[in-house]
Amino acid sequence: MSRGTVIDLTPGDAGWDWTGLKVLWLPAGEPRVVRTGESEAFVLPLSGSLTVEVTGEFGGPLATFELAGRESVFTAVTDFAYVGRGSVVTLRSVTGAEVAMPSARCTRALPPRYGAAEDVPVEVRGAGNATRQVTNFGVPGVWDHAEKLICCELITPPGNWSSYPPHKHDASEPCPVVNEEIYYYRIAGDDQVTPSRTGFGYHRTYTGAEHEAAGLEAIDELIEVRDHDVVLVPHGYHGPCIAAPGYPMYYLNVMAGPSEGRALAFCDDSAHAWVRETWATMETDPRCPVTGASGRRDDLISSSRERHS
Repeated sequence: MSRGTVIDLTPGDAGWDWTGLKVLWLPAGEPRVVRTGESEAFVLPLSGSLTVEVTGEFGGPLATFELAGRESVFTAVTDFAYVGRGSVVTLRSVTGAEVAMPSARCTRALPPRYGAAEDVPVEVRGAGNATRQVTNFGVPGVWDHAEKLICCELITPPGNWSSYPPHKHDASEPCPVVNEEIYYYRIAGDDQVTPSRTGFGYHRTYTGAEHEAAGLEAIDELIEVRDHDVVLVPHGYHGPCIAAPGYPMYYLNVMAGPSEGRALAFCDDSAHAWVRETWATMETDPRCPVTGASGRRDDLISSSRERHS
């Protein structure tokens, strides 16, 4: 990896066809140049602010965006940029920044575009200790300016479970959509805001008889995850993702697959699908939502408690 590159994962590295991820550290005042090649990508600030300059592969300016960013993934929803296939992207930060560039191979070269934090829907999903925040910045129906790439962010409060019930989107029955998926984890320390390798969580991926019938390799993994860890899900049920008590868990989901267009359809593990139905009669965790475009949403924590009192 080059200096300042935290993660550099291509589809070839992962052993699959579509999704990739770069995470870059930008020292103050030092530009970084990224070529998207055959992929489209988002430029997503994880911490700090930056300027994004986009040119074509053979020169010529396309766009310049100023991204306000955020202090940390646990403090705010961020603005972001989309950059298309065949782009040369120059990233600069006055004070230093950490940036994720989730990507997907594609065939069309779409123009660059800015995404405002204020336009990003924040969803509270689940209930009880399966309550989590889903930040839908790059999903179909919210962001349609992409050919293949699907992305969202999740924050799971300490002690809670997310990606639950376990679900799949692969070539086994009865899934209507196939998507490769990357989970990129950030775990906060005891201040609940600053990422730290001290905190931890767990990620589960497994297969069943239907995957064997489809000729898919068996998977049976329970992985301890810490800050900056990446988990690849080529197929199989994934979930739960469990945040250890005391340590908030964030992950960036990156998805893409062979289907025409972009789709988020999935199938729950039938053994656990009934859990989803119980949420209708349960209270949501008042710690969610954790963040919004204006920052950490401590105001919503108190108002959520009032709604469920």
